Amino acid sequence: MSQHKVVLLLGSNLGDRKKNLETAIKKLEEAGNEILKISEFLTSEPVEFASSNIFCNIALIIFTDLSPVKLLEHIKSIETEMGRTNDSKVSGGYTDRVIDIDIVTFNGLKFSSERLEIPHQKHLFEREFSKILLKDFI
Repeated sequence: MSQHKVVLLLGSNLGDRKKNLETAIKKLEEAGNEILKISEFLTSEPVEFASSNIFCNIALIIFTDLSPVKLLEHIKSIETEMGRTNDSKVSGGYTDRVIDIDIVTFNGLKFSSERLEIPHQKHLFEREFSKILLKDFI
């Protein structure tokens, strides 16, 4: 199986935010993904919705055997398992969340479907917190 180099962004603004991020990283690793690099934690205001809950964010570089769609399915299962009930792609809007995991890049691949766009344009070009986290990753 080939190893794909993937950049992920994780965020949490409910509960113990850092613990949520650490739990998600552990779950990614337990599924056979190799964690290559982890950024520092960064706090940020919510983007594209109003909330008084501040986000804690982190960027990762992983190696995975999974395809983009299979990785997305795995990420969504982690989010659900950790208590996330609202998927912004499904609902059409953002809300507070225990965990959010986004695929930013995947081996330089360009991919677009109803549920997934790679590279993740908003993280790469629009969101300031993302640019800070990704400066040493992309």
